[in-house]
Amino acid sequence: MMRGQIRQSLSGYYDVMTSDGQEYRTRARGNFRKKKQTPLVGDFVDFKAEKADEGYILGIQSRKNQLVRPPVANVDKAVVVTACVEPDFSANLLDRQLVMLASNGIEPLIYFSKYDLVSTADQRQVLAEIATYYRQYYPTFIPQTPAEQKQVQAELLSELQGQVCVVMGQTGAGKSTLLNQLDPALQLETGEVSKALSRGKHTTRKVSLLDIHGALIADTPGFSSFELSNLTKEDLPRLYPDFQEYATACKFRGCSHIKEPQCAVRDAVASEKIWPSRYENYLQFYKMVVDDEKKKYR
Repeated sequence: MMRGQIRQSLSGYYDVMTSDGQEYRTRARGNFRKKKQTPLVGDFVDFKAEKADEGYILGIQSRKNQLVRPPVANVDKAVVVTACVEPDFSANLLDRQLVMLASNGIEPLIYFSKYDLVSTADQRQVLAEIATYYRQYYPTFIPQTPAEQKQVQAELLSELQGQVCVVMGQTGAGKSTLLNQLDPALQLETGEVSKALSRGKHTTRKVSLLDIHGALIADTPGFSSFELSNLTKEDLPRLYPDFQEYATACKFRGCSHIKEPQCAVRDAVASEKIWPSRYENYLQFYKMVVDDEKKKYR
């Protein structure tokens, strides 16, 4: 029996890489279906293989985390590709992704794409200010000109060395484009964004861990909604690093930052030390979590 890591899944086949660099194409044994288990890209697995293209997965090692969308396990970091335009920037979607990643113990890195396509100086200034705010709490990258692109992307890659990473974001944000720029040999298919619908076509057909200059990066299908499942209303405030900066000064331990008196977080929002949009999104997410909890206990 051998052990390796799943590097690609496609139509029920799993390509497993061993520590000595050998790759085997495998399938999962039928007992996985009975146990309702599905191997994921990023899983460390035990397997047998008489030939390189005829292996069988026998067991899945314990996971430190897993994502449903994208379906990847044991993720260290996530590059959240966030379009400035085409589709338009969405603070709500970005915050939802950041919360979801934090709840899974995954470090987010924000990459703002298509800044050079922003049409007006006022819009460019607003987006630069948005990036500056997020940079206080998350590694944030925003190439403002084509000339800056290579340098910024080199800085991004240095953050990903030796890590298992996902590249995620709204459909049409430019995930495959970014990966092609990081490694032109990939030649990943990219899709045009529909101007009428302001969303892109799903262009990525499989899930793979791509070895890009020492980083294992998953290119995954784009999508525009992220569930905030398995969260509690007590968890949510702790997933905001900017809230945590002020929460210790709240009058009540475990303050939800909703209605409690002498709430330092709400004071910080009022003085715009915390961006009002961040707090507005938090209120929406809090209501979603509370409503979800009510459904579970009905």
